Amino acid sequence: MSSDATPNPYADPVAFGQRMQIYRQRRGMSRPVLAGLLGKSPSWVKQVEAGQIQPPKLPMILRIAELLRVRDLADLTGDQSLHIDLFIGPGHPRLAAVKVAVDAFPFTADREAPSAQHLRHRLDRAWAARHEAPNHREVIGGLLPDLIRDAQLAVRQADTGTDRRAAMAILSEVYSLSQFFVAYQPDAALLWRVAERGMVAAQDSEDPHAIGVAAWLTAQAHRDSGPAHLGAADAVTLEALRYLEPRLPDADEHVRAIAGALQFEAGYTAARRGETGAAWGWWDKAEKTARKLPGNYFHPVTSFGRAIMGAHAVTVAVELHQGGESVRQAARADKSVIKSRPRRARHRIEEARAYQLDGQPDTALAALGKAHESAPETIRYNGYARRIVLEQTESRHPERRQRASELAVKLGMLAA
Repeated sequence: MSSDATPNPYADPVAFGQRMQIYRQRRGMSRPVLAGLLGKSPSWVKQVEAGQIQPPKLPMILRIAELLRVRDLADLTGDQSLHIDLFIGPGHPRLAAVKVAVDAFPFTADREAPSAQHLRHRLDRAWAARHEAPNHREVIGGLLPDLIRDAQLAVRQADTGTDRRAAMAILSEVYSLSQFFVAYQPDAALLWRVAERGMVAAQDSEDPHAIGVAAWLTAQAHRDSGPAHLGAADAVTLEALRYLEPRLPDADEHVRAIAGALQFEAGYTAARRGETGAAWGWWDKAEKTARKLPGNYFHPVTSFGRAIMGAHAVTVAVELHQGGESVRQAARADKSVIKSRPRRARHRIEEARAYQLDGQPDTALAALGKAHESAPETIRYNGYARRIVLEQTESRHPERRQRASELAVKLGMLAA
């Protein structure tokens, strides 16, 4: 074989340290920064990357994977038996039926489409179920196939431009509900079809609220796709805010709330990028918007309102890897006033991340237990929760290991 032949990566696999260095450099993170976030010295990071010391144990590998946003553990370790997607949950039993409804492309129909008022009533009930049911994916997964088909039919049978725009606004919101169901499941292509169709329908509706909601969800889809997509998340968020801001003086509460939700999304993305000043600056803007809403206001899609801002502050601090600050924000946040069960569970997960960052794993596990009590289907599909649980199943402390293992069984990560 000639000396310039392409090497076989499986014959001479890349070592763990080299993989870690590659992902760190792709993330644009220096050794001192990664070392500080791991509670290690820069020289330790250098030695691991150079292969001068043994690769760390699983808990540290999981923490490195989260910081470097490595989705599949096998990509970091090189061990093809460790295919664990840290940010994707299991496939829901109703995913196939929802996918069939999304992918269908009928041209004709032998029935009359439901009225816009009827669809609106069904959609409102579906949103309520999404916020109130502990098994919210199961509930909305059962409702979505018929909602998708009927909303599509309403658009096709609309007689006037006004009727068609109204039907498009409802269809866009149905796709938004679908995105909540499809997110963090093992079908990225379906997630993007839903997000893109929702955005197109919203634009065709010319409805500011529908456009804001679709942009809010599309920005999240970009951000959750990894560091390379943070710019796209920003572009969608900022363009939507430029569209909405001139309309806010005469807008209703829902439109003002979706603008506030988008302001927080800009802060969330900045925090993911490590931009402390920008992250908290956008949080301040969102908080000012929330204060202009009634005290008990709750946005039916995003949960935005005054009550959610404490939870949002925890998220910003956690994404910035500020352990002490995230714990302080968690202590200040009033989770009891968050109306949505899945959003309340999500906040408990963010609390767990805060306590894990602050070196309080027992408190982190307790927070995850409360998240499971609130909405089991939220924690089951959350990659951060799964990572913390998996890490603590390797704890040196028997009681902590036992608690983590019991929670892992509940989440379907370990056999009973």
